[in-house]
Amino acid sequence: MARPRKCRRIRNNPRVTYFKPQGISVRKPGEVCLTHEGHEAIRLADLQGMNQEEAALLMGVSRHTFGRVLAEARRVVAEALIEGLTLRIQGGDYIIAGCCNGVVERPGCRWKGAFSKDQLKWKRATSEEMTMSKIAITSEGPTLDDKVDPRFGRAAGFVVVDLETMETRYIDNGQSQVLAQGAGIQAAQLIARSGVDCLLTGYVGPKAFQALTAAGIKIGQNLEGLTVRQAVERFQRGEVEMAEQANREGGR
Repeated sequence: MARPRKCRRIRNNPRVTYFKPQGISVRKPGEVCLTHEGHEAIRLADLQGMNQEEAALLMGVSRHTFGRVLAEARRVVAEALIEGLTLRIQGGDYIIAGCCNGVVERPGCRWKGAFSKDQLKWKRATSEEMTMSKIAITSEGPTLDDKVDPRFGRAAGFVVVDLETMETRYIDNGQSQVLAQGAGIQAAQLIARSGVDCLLTGYVGPKAFQALTAAGIKIGQNLEGLTVRQAVERFQRGEVEMAEQANREGGR
């Protein structure tokens, strides 16, 4: 049985969905279609100037998948320009994700979503803010009694805590630790795929902060010096303020 294709996240529907060469009759055959996710890939890479890691995170796909979507989108646009064909933007496998409140819309539906195990898991939206049920803490080890690792991008790993059951699991961050650059983006991808609503850590660089925020993950900073358990307890008591900007200039 084939694995179902994961929907790609786009910011919104394009304002213009049909382009026709001047002097060409609309009745003349010759039309190519650009998918909505292809349109979004071009917007992120060619208009916004994002690299593939950053853009893939925003669209909720792997870097490899983003590369394929972008390459096909560019091919379609090139064909329309070179061959003088009309270009229509339609179709695809996508969802429209709100940048601020996490609300996404599809025809006939309205949902509020969170990442979970490499795929998007959607819950019905309510008028209230989505309750945080799962958080990640940068940690020097796999248990609640290990110290909070003050670094985000180069943390040893992340302890993920289900606040309803207090069950934990550990995500190793070894691959990010050995990167010469881009450790924050790599770590943000790990966190986005873990299904958490919030990250607790010490320091976060601006690129990683932007990537986490784009994925709808709240960030609590300046928690170095505590154990993971103490950080969780502080969060549960409402003593952790969610950050509005990064507190580290570098990319950690």
